[in-house]
Parts: sequence; structure tokens; C-alpha cells
Amino acid sequence: MRVYAGGEVIATNEKWGFDPLLTTLGRSVGAFELKEGNDSALILTLAPGTYSAQVSGAAATTGVALIELYELP
Repeated sequence: MRVYAGGEVIATNEKWGFDPLLTTLGRSVGAFELKEGNDSALILTLAPGTYSAQVSGAAATTGVALIELYELP
């Protein structure tokens, strides 16, 4: 997953790595529980503006992706 601002990549992630902070924060906003280490997840602090996210398959594979955004407390 890549996050863009103004056409430039500002964050990337390929594997969330079972980070306990992501698990705790995800539960606090009602996000689905990440179980697979290959899922992508990011915690970002963003200024007001326009952003886009792009998901691509590993090794040029294709499939279906779901992007969810949550505002953390």
C-alpha cells in the first residue's frame, strides 16, 4: 500500500508485522482485526488536504483489495 500527497509517496507498508499498537488502536475504532502478517496497515498523522491510497499485488499479482480509513481518538 502506498499513500500519496501531491503526487509524491508519503508512506508505504507491505506487512503490518503484528504491531500491538495497531491492534489496540484498531479495536478502539471498531476496525476489523488484522490476523495475517501480510496485511498492510499504517498509522499516519495527516494535515488537512487531499490524499490518495494505492494497493498493488505482491510480485505483480492481481486480486481484490479493500482500503479502510479511520480517525483515531
